Amino acid sequence: MPMPLSFLPSLDPLVISAMLLIFLFSGLVKGFLGIGLPTAAMAFLTLVMEPTEAISLLTIPIIVTNFFQFSRSKERLQTARKYKYFALAIMVSIFITSWNITAFPTGFLTVAIGLAMVIFSANLLFGLSLPIGPGLRWQLGVGVLSGFLGGLSSIWSPPVAMYLMARDTPKEQFIAATGFLFLAGCFPLAFGLYLSGVLTPVTAIKSLMGLVVVLLGFRIGELLRGRVSQELFRKFVLIAFLVMGVRLIFAGIF
Repeated sequence: MPMPLSFLPSLDPLVISAMLLIFLFSGLVKGFLGIGLPTAAMAFLTLVMEPTEAISLLTIPIIVTNFFQFSRSKERLQTARKYKYFALAIMVSIFITSWNITAFPTGFLTVAIGLAMVIFSANLLFGLSLPIGPGLRWQLGVGVLSGFLGGLSSIWSPPVAMYLMARDTPKEQFIAATGFLFLAGCFPLAFGLYLSGVLTPVTAIKSLMGLVVVLLGFRIGELLRGRVSQELFRKFVLIAFLVMGVRLIFAGIF
């Protein structure tokens, strides 16, 4: 039985091909580096569609990959207890922002996506740090900032990663904390997008189709990890993210 045309992201075969390649590359980046799925996808999806549609198509891949990341981490219960208020701040702010995403002009969303990409890449390229101290106020403040950025762009990892690095979080705790805090934002993001009318049953099916390609790319990335210079690939990807992020900022402003 042929697939209904309404379930296709576009009737243009070039757009469909471009989207499949974007999802494949995004999964490859995630599998190879362990980071960067929404950043890579948004960098290219915004070239062929509106930001709100791109965010909706990423919803299910983001949920599934972050679930895998957190489920594989150690000390999950201890991590959830330690960062529960951080997670709550992300959940509330990402829900409110995504629920009202259609109220923001396209140019503003484009700038937000570009800014998230620039912060993400510059942080990992140049080791940016924040003067963050202990205490609940920092977790709540960074959580709200992360959620606001995530609701606008689907990318809320930069402030989270910068907070954890500024606190000199050990590697295993870092992996567990990022997995927990990334996963915490997924469901309120999806619910907010649903209430705003951006995420519909049709776009959810399209997002599920994208997940299949993302997982294929993820597996390819895992296989390539030991055969290609990870540092060289990492620098190439991050520099590309930085350039594309700056391009999106200028495109949104001008």
